[in-house]
Amino acid sequence: MSNAEITPSPSLPGGGELAGQLTDQLAAQLAAQQAANLAEGTPDRVLRRDRLGRIGAMVRANRDAIITAIDEDFGGDFGGRAREETLLGEVFTTLSCIRHARKNLGRWLRPRARSLDLAFKPARAKLMPQPLGVVGVISPWNYPVFLALAPLVGAIAAGNRVMLKPSEVTPRTAALLAELLAGHFSPEEIAVVQGGQDVGEAFSRLPFDHLLYTGSTHVGRKIMAAAAENLTPVTLELGGKSPAVIAPDADLAAAATSIVRGKLFNAGQTCVAPDYVLAPRDQVDGIAELLVAKARQFYPVIDANPDYTAIVNQAQFDRLQAMRAEAESLGARVRTADNIDIGGRKMPLTVLLDTTAEMAVRGQEIFGPLLPIIPYDDIGAAITHVNGGPRPLALYVYGADRGLINRVLAETMSGGAVVNDCFIHAGVEELPFGGVGASGMGHYHGREGFETFSKLKPVMYQSRWNGLWLLNPPYGARARGMINLLLKR
Repeated sequence: MSNAEITPSPSLPGGGELAGQLTDQLAAQLAAQQAANLAEGTPDRVLRRDRLGRIGAMVRANRDAIITAIDEDFGGDFGGRAREETLLGEVFTTLSCIRHARKNLGRWLRPRARSLDLAFKPARAKLMPQPLGVVGVISPWNYPVFLALAPLVGAIAAGNRVMLKPSEVTPRTAALLAELLAGHFSPEEIAVVQGGQDVGEAFSRLPFDHLLYTGSTHVGRKIMAAAAENLTPVTLELGGKSPAVIAPDADLAAAATSIVRGKLFNAGQTCVAPDYVLAPRDQVDGIAELLVAKARQFYPVIDANPDYTAIVNQAQFDRLQAMRAEAESLGARVRTADNIDIGGRKMPLTVLLDTTAEMAVRGQEIFGPLLPIIPYDDIGAAITHVNGGPRPLALYVYGADRGLINRVLAETMSGGAVVNDCFIHAGVEELPFGGVGASGMGHYHGREGFETFSKLKPVMYQSRWNGLWLLNPPYGARARGMINLLLKR
């Protein structure tokens, strides 16, 4: 079976003949990787570095093809994806994670000594990293190369084989990944499975040794339920409503610059983009004007600006427009950096004031360039607001008072946090990336990715000089004396 052999199919009714054929195809691909894993054994460091190097060479050699495919998937004639954003958000980040893994792989592979309590000495103990086997990766459309290849890099570094299911929302990029990976890897090493919802559902039910899904919380619940049928462990990288908390003493101009840069990268179609702003009540209008002014400075025009990315498809565009229209109809004040109805599928930054909890823009993850500003009267109220909703994937806090910043960090829970900036932590390989609660579970990137896709097997080395013979039955005075000594420690 080639990497590109499973392709998009029509809707398959559950239990139908076509559905059965699809399931058989996927199961056969998994079985081929499992058999190769058993036959070839654990790959050594040299082979792992070679595989990582092949991915890096593939990305470097096909940079322009990646830019073109993503641009076409994001609309092409409707504006597409900014070239520089693909270079930064897809190419640079992918090469960065490969470089980090290759540099640190030898250290990650070393067994890790663990100390033992005196009662167990002179035995020794270590943790031995071992590959899990075959890892499944379901990747999203918003960063269709980086969010496909970054978990793949972690799985390959850990010594696994991978089946990758890219998003059907970006079919050109999915097809390109299938073609490129097939040219650099055998299907027993890495297999790409293309298709729609039916393929995704069947894929998530395969008995992988680990399954990683990146996408919406709604679908994440279904993925976890499907994986539970085989007790497949899962890593869920989801989304949520990530707040930007502006403290009363924050540098407002710097905060506005940071928030706009993070919000409008990829037109807000980023899981860690600021979803809303919490601001002191008396600063809300001033902050709104600063945000709009900064957006106009970055993007003087929207429609014909190659630096500004389009909304990925008409359905997502219509969803965002409906959110804005509903909020406005229910009394929200709107401040925009350009004409709202500019045509095509580009949307300007749209700041929403006086929103209420009943509005969709407040209750749903936005995933676009809409930005509510919610006032607060004191920092305790801001913390209460964050804690009143599902735990976010990221939290951003802007301010100068270290005590206040530490209070926000200590009294809120989020997958990650950044102080006086936003968004950039997702590209830092030295930091684990992952959510908490409704925003996900588990981590990857860097060493944490290696460990997510490894079994850290505990191994104990018993000494011939051990004293366990003192506890051998039949239990008498000697054993009781030793037990009493142990209990007194």
